[in-house]
Amino acid sequence: QVQLVESGGGLVQAGGSLRLSCAASGRTFSSYSSYGMGWFRQAPGKERDFVAAISTGGRNTDYAHAVKGRFTISRDNAKNTVYLQMNSVKPEDTAVYYCASSSATCSVYGCSEDLYIKADQYADWGQGTQVTVSS
Repeated sequence: QVQLVESGGGLVQAGGSLRLSCAASGRTFSSYSSYGMGWFRQAPGKERDFVAAISTGGRNTDYAHAVKGRFTISRDNAKNTVYLQMNSVKPEDTAVYYCASSSATCSVYGCSEDLYIKADQYADWGQGTQVTVSS
């Protein structure tokens, strides 16, 4: 079980930048970084959408088309934290942003660097942080 807490949300003007953080607690990183991480967002009245994902060691990333080139996902396994750097934000980026973790397949040699882009592939979720982009 992993507990995730997002932070860094708030009000930002279009074109500005925001950095979201997701801190993990519990049995997250012991001998290996064993969790793929993802960011999702949900606007009122809409479904939860994939935003970005990063593999266990950070070697692979993936982004939704809507944010590609503007957002950057990264992780610091030593700090049990994943980040979402949001640049050139747009009003349509307004949503509650959630981070999530997915247990990867691991061995003594390390963990897979697979990416997960479906919500049902993630077992643990944070409470969400509101991001509002004004025009």
